[in-house]
Amino acid sequence: MSRVRAAVRSFLPFALVVPLAACGGSAGAERPAGGAQAAPGFPYTVTNCGVSSTYQAPPERAVTMNQHATEIMLALGLQDRMAGTAYLDDSVLPAYRPAYDKIKVLAKEYPSKEVLLGANPDFVYGGYASAFDKGQGRDREALAKAGIGSRLSVEYCTQGPVGLEQLKTEITEVARTFGVPERGEALVREEQRRVDAATARVKDRARPSVFVYDSGEASAFTSGGSGIGNEIVSLAGGTNVFGDLKDTFGDVPWEKVIERAPEVVLIYDYGGTTVEAKKQRLLNDPALAEVPAVKNRRFVVLPLSSAVLGVRVADAVESLGRQLHPDAP
Repeated sequence: MSRVRAAVRSFLPFALVVPLAACGGSAGAERPAGGAQAAPGFPYTVTNCGVSSTYQAPPERAVTMNQHATEIMLALGLQDRMAGTAYLDDSVLPAYRPAYDKIKVLAKEYPSKEVLLGANPDFVYGGYASAFDKGQGRDREALAKAGIGSRLSVEYCTQGPVGLEQLKTEITEVARTFGVPERGEALVREEQRRVDAATARVKDRARPSVFVYDSGEASAFTSGGSGIGNEIVSLAGGTNVFGDLKDTFGDVPWEKVIERAPEVVLIYDYGGTTVEAKKQRLLNDPALAEVPAVKNRRFVVLPLSSAVLGVRVADAVESLGRQLHPDAP
């Protein structure tokens, strides 16, 4: 099962109201007690994926799980507030590597409950719903009972399409939670500037139809219309042939791929199956031989780390736009 497939299928809706009076012991309401002045902008209340939390002060010992959560924290300059990190899909962006290398890696994939709690976090930030696996004891309700705040990327609880507005929400709320709203505003402005420049480059070009191939043998696991991946294809000057699929990701029969005759295949690069192996799987399937993208060997590639709701969205739009429209100025 692909990493994304596992993340999607582990999603559970949340409906929990959590007042974080002390948020992990030393990092919450206890610090302003006794007449000490509260941090500017606090207490701060935010509702994230059905969980309402009140922070009396910025978290000081955060643990991030999944690449896009980690890189948002690093882009906001919050490495000094990170007690640990886990589960990358790709190499950390070079600009963040020096900061990342100073943070303790708790596990190659998800840490056990014991390892996670051993880092003494006051906040846990997960990029995929699978970060908060109840069966592993990492669910948000259990963390709240231990006095630990949490956040799940809004890509996995937004009703309807996910786009730049949700990216703004994600960055803004994380920055606000950590008491650095101005850093969030600056990061949002820069992402928007780069996306605007990339979309302007391709705005007058014909839009090729694109099939996103994440993984799959018996069926195709693809990007639906509800995730940021769909928006990236659109902003880069393409049209997702499964944009009508009302999920972030989902399985579709190969017959549907053939029927929709995509002009381009976008391969997500991650994990143990190489891009070349994915190409060969498509090229070697006789049933796909007349699909225009396969017949013309028109493949483009994005790392999975760029196709999720994080600071690589602008990178993804720029890269995909150049691949779909190499002759654009």
